[in-house]
Amino acid sequence: MADKTLRILIADTRHFHRMKIERMFNALDYYRIAPVQNFSELLSLIDYGCEPFDVLVTDSQLAGGMPDLHGFLFDLAQVRHALVYGEAVNASEVPGYFRPKITTCNGALPSMSAISQLMASVDASREHSSCRCPAKSLTQLHA
Repeated sequence: MADKTLRILIADTRHFHRMKIERMFNALDYYRIAPVQNFSELLSLIDYGCEPFDVLVTDSQLAGGMPDLHGFLFDLAQVRHALVYGEAVNASEVPGYFRPKITTCNGALPSMSAISQLMASVDASREHSSCRCPAKSLTQLHA
């Protein structure tokens, strides 16, 4: 079941793109969305936020040509999953250890299906991480 309380951050310099992406999330019943228009706003929300963002959707150009955007996003503890769009990158070029956290999309904007797949992946990883092994009794531990 989808968790509609996920915190989502949209980062793009173009207001129209931010609105369009936000509406795609709204169509999937996600409403906890913070849109930002530049890299410094993105960093401020990430650095000073009380809790991590579950999803970051960002234009690859927002970081001003950062040479290792994927590495930067991978290392951010305050962002659990990221979708980077607007870059001409083949998914096989993204190192394998980045793939569970970072998704790429080479379109000018992510499609509704890309957003849906991202959220299905995020929801699945949250369900997987919330599954706990049943507690064992002391007699089972000593056996």
